[in-house]
Amino acid sequence: MTTMTVPQVPQPRPASSLPWVRHSLSLAGRSVRKMLRHPEQFFDVTLQPVLFLIIFVYVLGGAIAGSTQDYLQFVLPGILIQTVLFSTIAIGVNLNTDIKEGVFDRFRSLPIPRSAPLVGATIAECLRYAITIGVTMVAGFVMGFRTSTSPAKVAAAMLLVLFFAWCMCWIAIWLGMIMREAGSVQGIGFLALFPLTFGSSMFAATDTMPGWLQAWVKINPVTHLTDAMRGLLTGGPVAQDALIALGTSALILAVFAPLAVRAYRTKA
Repeated sequence: MTTMTVPQVPQPRPASSLPWVRHSLSLAGRSVRKMLRHPEQFFDVTLQPVLFLIIFVYVLGGAIAGSTQDYLQFVLPGILIQTVLFSTIAIGVNLNTDIKEGVFDRFRSLPIPRSAPLVGATIAECLRYAITIGVTMVAGFVMGFRTSTSPAKVAAAMLLVLFFAWCMCWIAIWLGMIMREAGSVQGIGFLALFPLTFGSSMFAATDTMPGWLQAWVKINPVTHLTDAMRGLLTGGPVAQDALIALGTSALILAVFAPLAVRAYRTKA
């Protein structure tokens, strides 16, 4: 009796459930290499925080707090957050320029998810934000700033700011997709950031402000981010402000990341 052997048909390998991760990381590497070839892109994240610290501490610190050293302890977390948030505008300007120059036309010809170039760009931007945080902290320590909490809390403060900035950069991306000119992205971006940064507890205590302004400052998410960071760096209550900052970050990401991807697809 003859037994027939049925050949085994090789089964196709299952596709990765998240192919955009690999593509996004590859494009993030491309963006980082582009940044390193143009080091002038790091001028704003290295020089700006130092200049802001010098101006606010040594020019205004004595008048606001009576002591430049006391004001440095108060204002450094705010200046760190402000410079990181200002840095988020650059990604919208750069993407708007790349689209005009046809860079994204080449991406559209590749077999990659449409969102991968945007996600990759945001991952690369985290390098700029991390440099801003590092430069601000080093400059602050040179000027006399000192933390009074554990290294774990200091690290948590840095990660909290980094996550908030990463979520905020999706607003800049959305603006970069819908605006016709890169200059418009920068102008509108800074116009939106001014009330968020200066209308907060970054530079002065909330109870020194007029009542109508206090109403805005108390609901401003940047105020909660600043207060949470102060607590993590120099001591004080953290939980409520940190939860509000994290919740606001998640809400911004949930709203503007889909809007940015949709605007990019429409533009494509």
